[in-house]
Amino acid sequence: MTTPSVLVLVSYKVFPAEMGGQKCVAAFYRHLASKTKVILVVAKENDVPENEPFQVLPFLYNHWWGILNLRYLYKLVQLIKEQGIDLVMVEHSYLGWLGLLLRWFTQKPVVIRSHNIEALRFRDLQRSWWRLYEWYEQRVHRKANHNFFITEEDKTWATRHWQLTDNTCTVISYGTDIMQPISFDERKKSREQLITLHGLQPSTKLFLFNGTLDYLPNIDALRIIITELVPILQSVQLNFRIFICGKGLSEQWEGVLRSYSELIYEGFVKDIDLYFNGADGFINPVTLGGGIKIKLVEALAHNQAAISTRSGAHGIPGETSGDRLLRVEDYDWQAFAKSMTRLDIHQYSNTPAAFYAHFNWEAIVQKALLSLQTL
Repeated sequence: MTTPSVLVLVSYKVFPAEMGGQKCVAAFYRHLASKTKVILVVAKENDVPENEPFQVLPFLYNHWWGILNLRYLYKLVQLIKEQGIDLVMVEHSYLGWLGLLLRWFTQKPVVIRSHNIEALRFRDLQRSWWRLYEWYEQRVHRKANHNFFITEEDKTWATRHWQLTDNTCTVISYGTDIMQPISFDERKKSREQLITLHGLQPSTKLFLFNGTLDYLPNIDALRIIITELVPILQSVQLNFRIFICGKGLSEQWEGVLRSYSELIYEGFVKDIDLYFNGADGFINPVTLGGGIKIKLVEALAHNQAAISTRSGAHGIPGETSGDRLLRVEDYDWQAFAKSMTRLDIHQYSNTPAAFYAHFNWEAIVQKALLSLQTL
């Protein structure tokens, strides 16, 4: 069976791919492009990356001005015909309507790749129009030829609430290129490097939280760290530091974080591997938002012990994480903090081989191709 050539519509900034969602797009199509022709048509604010196996054309309006992309309808139709495109993929549901228009003009099937249930994310962001968006989101997903969801939980929600059928939905997760656990010796060296870099006592327990820090679920997690977890850990006199890494933090929040001696705000760091490898544990006190927490996949891929709220661990099957991921009931911050006190890098177990088999990008793309080849 031949692999279909793909035109992808991305209505937001992806390149340079630095944040989790951006890396999710870039990595998936990088691996897909090793097996078939891929052209990404992206928002104007993107930089064209070098040395990628796919072509990037940055001329779309972003999704907030999405209706203006009607002016590019003819250009996109011609692109599909001239490049011999077999199907159109749309990242998120934002430009789903444009994908359906292109299907009407070209007869090419349309696939929507969802990173979360957008309407529920807008609800969490307290957007008054989230129900209107859900009405739209439901319809474009139902009219698409196929839908990729990033977690089993999202797929189950969509099939139940939007009456999608199982044969039009596939779970296509976020992946990793790491093929095996990082060794204990390497992690120990990274830990020693962090201790020396920040002038800490060797007995200090090191934790990591990272993410896009202008995103409400992550901002809420910072609030939980400050108001819930830090006071509990202080009360038991734990010697600890929490590294906060990520882009987009406001000056006000930066001032708050720097007022706590137990928090080390690092901002955006290019060598995040040092922190994933060197921390005693990764914390994910996130209760808002949907989809998969990419930072949690990255932590487990680095053989990191992780503590997460139960809702924050959606998309990570229990059999793939073993005892490297401890799930705590949402809002039980006493139990969350208690789990942090018990983490010990010397009580060592590896992320299971099942994790690397499940979250390997090559395996994920092969699964996606099986669905695309049937359209």
